[in-house]
Amino acid sequence: MLKGLLYLVLIIVLVGAAAGAYHLFQVAERNKQALKPYQGPRQVYQSDLGKVLVIYYSLTGHTRAIADQIAALTQADTYEIKTAQPLDLGWFYLNVKKQLKTKQYPQLVQNTPDLSQYDVIFVGSPVWWYTVSTPVLSFLQQTDFMGKKVVPFSTQGSNFGRFFDVFQQEARHAVLQQGESFNNVNASYDDAVHNKIVDWLRRLK
Repeated sequence: MLKGLLYLVLIIVLVGAAAGAYHLFQVAERNKQALKPYQGPRQVYQSDLGKVLVIYYSLTGHTRAIADQIAALTQADTYEIKTAQPLDLGWFYLNVKKQLKTKQYPQLVQNTPDLSQYDVIFVGSPVWWYTVSTPVLSFLQQTDFMGKKVVPFSTQGSNFGRFFDVFQQEARHAVLQQGESFNNVNASYDDAVHNKIVDWLRRLK
């Protein structure tokens, strides 16, 4: 009886591991195909967007990396959204799901820049539970963009879900421009990611 149970547990573990490995393989293949058009030498971008601000929240560094590249290419100022208290990583996903359900988002450090002086405002966020991260939702909840051009961007493992739809709903008085999503990839794709950002910036009005 016990031996049979142990075999059953082992089979479940092996099936789960195989499914996880196959999912990672699929994600890697999708990333490879998605970034294929951007392979090649790094493209040069001459910014003509006016005065730019890049606002972002980053928990693991992926969103910060994209934000830094946008800022460097557009000579932008940057503003990092920070929570007043550290997030509880032990129960991270359960806490985030509860925050999304109740719309009780984390309290933020209050030092928001004066948005009136900027022509274009980028806002970047990781994707949590297939939507905008709760710190950025907290920021949007208390921000009036006053008719400014706002450009959203997301970073995620593989699927941005409802990110851009939710962002559009929550960004008050924003004139939304074409957003872009960036999957989290390894350093071998650095040039391709750079070129994807340049291509995106060139298409902005």
